[in-house]
Amino acid sequence: MDKPSYLNFDHSKYEWKPDIDYRVHPEAYRVGKGEQGVLICEPYKSEIGRYWRFKTPDIANESSEKIYKLFLEYLRADDFVGADMARKYLQMGYTRARRYANYKGGKKYDADQDYRQLERGTGDAQKAISASIFYDRWKSAEANEKYVKLKKQWKDERG
Repeated sequence: MDKPSYLNFDHSKYEWKPDIDYRVHPEAYRVGKGEQGVLICEPYKSEIGRYWRFKTPDIANESSEKIYKLFLEYLRADDFVGADMARKYLQMGYTRARRYANYKGGKKYDADQDYRQLERGTGDAQKAISASIFYDRWKSAEANEKYVKLKKQWKDERG
């Protein structure tokens, strides 16, 4: 039985730290996998996170559009860290909305039952639409030529 990975999470080994200003110290930033660091890396967490919403498709559309515009602004400023963080918020909009589409209340595990995985297919159908909206913008961000070039360069140089 799969249990949530956060149960054995070792904060001391996590590459992203909440006490670093990643705009001042971009050299400390690592791309990582998926959404890693998205809820930690300041000032981007505060700049982007306030727009991150997916409760309804209309809200998801407005949110993902704003975050995508921020993504483009970061790219125009050659701020790869900001662009990557915006991309991560778009990805997280998709994954979290999917979680709420798949599981009632977005809750996948039952902590009172040894983290038994709950029944899938009990969620909110509107969240699936929200997920689709975020998915399209996330994939647009990942396909952006400048982003692809900067990401490759960043990973080659810094990891």
